[in-house]
Amino acid sequence: YGSGTFVLVGDAGSMATSPDGETWTAQTSGITTHLKGVTSGNGTFVAVGFSGAIITSTDGETWTPQTSGTSNYLRQVTYVNGTFVITGNSGMILTSPDGETWTQQTSGTSAFLNRVTYGNGTFVIVGQNGTILTSTDGETWTPQTNSSPHLVGVTYVNGTFMAVGLQGTILTSPDGETWTPQTSGTSSHIRDVTYVNGTFVA
Repeated sequence: YGSGTFVLVGDAGSMATSPDGETWTAQTSGITTHLKGVTSGNGTFVAVGFSGAIITSTDGETWTPQTSGTSNYLRQVTYVNGTFVITGNSGMILTSPDGETWTQQTSGTSAFLNRVTYGNGTFVIVGQNGTILTSTDGETWTPQTNSSPHLVGVTYVNGTFMAVGLQGTILTSPDGETWTPQTSGTSSHIRDVTYVNGTFVA
C-alpha cells in the first residue's frame, strides 16, 4: 500500500490495484514472470519475482523493468529505514535507495532468504534451515546462532523481534541476536506474523 493505493501481485506478471481494498482494477505489469512480493516506499512501488525480476511504478499502473543483476528467485521486497531490501534464493540480498539502482550484498550463506524486517537500529533477515542474519546498515551481515527449522516470517513491534516458521516455530528476540523459542501449541507450519491492535497474529 502506498500513495492511497493497494497493489496485489501474482503469477504470470498479474497485478491489480484498488483505492479501498474492495474495488479492484487489473493492471499490466509488462512481464510474464511470476511476481512474489511488492512494497511501497519513498513514492515508489517495487515488485519482485522469479528470474531476478524487478519492476517499479510511481502509481501502481505504469510499470518499468529494472536491472537486478541476478536470475535468482527473488522472494520478498520491503522498504525499511530508507532502503529497499530484497531477499531471495542462494543467499541473495539486494539493496537500493530508490528501487532503480540495486547493489548485491554479501550474505555469507547460500540458504533461501525469506523475509526481512527492521527495528531498534537493526535489519533482521530469516530463511532456510533457521538462518538469521542481522545488519546495522543493510550491507554487512552477521549470522546468528539458531537451531530452529526453516523460518519464513519476521516482524518487529514494541521492542520485540518475532520470527515464525515450520513445525510451529516461534522465536522472539529483543535485539535480533539472542533468540528465545516460544510455545505455539501447534506443529503446523506458521507462514507469517503481523501485529494488529496490540496483538501479534501468526
